Amino acid sequence: MDTTLPVDRSHDLSQPLDRLGPDETMKKESRYLRGTIAEGLVVPTTAAVPGTDIKLMKFHGIYQQDDRDLREERRRQKLEPAYQFMIRVRLPGGVCTPEQWLKLDEIGRFYGDNSLRLTTRQTFQFHGVLKWNLKRAIKNMNEVLLDTIAACGDDSRGVMSSVNPSLSSLHAELHALAKQTSDHVIPRSRAYHEIWLDEEKVATSGEEEPLYGPTYLPRKFKIGFVIPPVNDIDVYSQDLGFIAIAGADGELEGFNVAIGGGMGRTDNAPETYPRLASVIGFIPKDRVLEAAEAIISVQRDYGDRVVRAHARFKYTIDDKGLDWIKAEIERRLGFDLAPARDYRFDTNGDVLGWQTGTDGRHHFTLFIENGRVRDQGEYRLMEGIREIAKVHKGTFRVTPNQSLVISDIEPADRRRIADLLDQYGLAGANGASTLRLNSMACVALPTCGLAMAESERYLPTLITKLEPILEKNGLEKEPITLRMSGCPNGCSRPYIAEIAFTGRAPGKYNVYLGGGFHGQRLNKLYLENVGEPVILAEFEKLFAHYAKDRETGERFGDFAIRAGYVAEVTEGRYFND
Repeated sequence: MDTTLPVDRSHDLSQPLDRLGPDETMKKESRYLRGTIAEGLVVPTTAAVPGTDIKLMKFHGIYQQDDRDLREERRRQKLEPAYQFMIRVRLPGGVCTPEQWLKLDEIGRFYGDNSLRLTTRQTFQFHGVLKWNLKRAIKNMNEVLLDTIAACGDDSRGVMSSVNPSLSSLHAELHALAKQTSDHVIPRSRAYHEIWLDEEKVATSGEEEPLYGPTYLPRKFKIGFVIPPVNDIDVYSQDLGFIAIAGADGELEGFNVAIGGGMGRTDNAPETYPRLASVIGFIPKDRVLEAAEAIISVQRDYGDRVVRAHARFKYTIDDKGLDWIKAEIERRLGFDLAPARDYRFDTNGDVLGWQTGTDGRHHFTLFIENGRVRDQGEYRLMEGIREIAKVHKGTFRVTPNQSLVISDIEPADRRRIADLLDQYGLAGANGASTLRLNSMACVALPTCGLAMAESERYLPTLITKLEPILEKNGLEKEPITLRMSGCPNGCSRPYIAEIAFTGRAPGKYNVYLGGGFHGQRLNKLYLENVGEPVILAEFEKLFAHYAKDRETGERFGDFAIRAGYVAEVTEGRYFND
């Protein structure tokens, strides 16, 4: 493909660097993401890395963090924070082999915090990795052909893909496209291979980034593929979403293209807001890579490189106008998008338990609360999946809702997998309450530096206190999407949930209501900066009213709007009104 697209480089090349944001200068001077990372890894006097290298390491899939549970005590002892690192794997479409699972399990036990974390973008994170073990962990991944390139940073992040085991052929085709797209849009710099895999260093003077240029993107860029009618990837939250359109024979014909989704915002900054992606047209399936490249290049050339809080693609679209952006995309493609085709979504949740695909293979989807895979007391979740991986001949698929699909099981092997699920008591997790099964949380404390309040560690407790209220009102079987984030940045995609909590301070949350059941509508602020007693009292009232006055088939988010608790949000720019 010709990558020499017509571009306007005024944002990152011709403007003096002192007029741009400091991150742009940092990227420009990084020697294509090398910085002094290699030197900082071997400094023995600190468990951290110096200066701007902590930002450059994000392009390599690595975040520097510290254990915030220990921060105050270490400060009193005049010790540096308990620095550690999070590593995020690049895993297009969330698919891995049993061999890869076993290696990831091993890394989590030997170098991490004795757990694996399934993320809301269908991949794995390791927490608690010490600086001295980073290269060992990444080299271990490389042994099973996994990497962490562009899992974070100002580039195209991990590419998501629908998990619908019953549609075997469509899922396989989408996963292949997700992997091709991911491989196509990752940075071409050899910095990752030099620093982490000890490959021979190359001269950077002739090195190029044909898609990104030396300053990469203004901010992160997220891509996902989805198969209606299940919107499991929350396609409207993606910077670029491909909505699969199948013909009458079930064969994939192409995609509706949606652009400009994004969840991040900042409290008390009304100029920041979440936005749902806008569908701009249809492309045949063989034009996916060039469409992705053209759309990314528009954001590269017109995204804000001065104010990072205003640098996501959603703001570029709203500033320039959707029609202008679409026309520019079509100009770079050299053809006009066809009119969008009809499609429908009816849920964004996972189908748990056993399913049989169109190819006759079996799949078991296991609920994993907030994606945390670890052994806790008698519940040996990590051990149980490890034993399954030792005998499983198919694949594992991480879902966008943090569940795990033990996939592609041959009929002759189903009994063996079922016996292991029973032996370790894993299938019992699928019997949790409907509210819990439709919940999701980000990591937050103690590792995320942005977290203002608990999320992963607190949400299970809050749900336990909400469950009796639902049961009292006969709503225990009613599916309601609930999401919690420890800060307003929205990693758990809270702003499209029917009920959402975002952290404001320890024990305090903003409460949002009115999101769409299948991710088609933003929610709206209902309560600000409240604690658990207020939350429980309010939901006593809300659930009782919903049980009494809801209409047949009416979802909780729809009811919250009709009953006047919150106004409907029709566009992201009005989210803070």
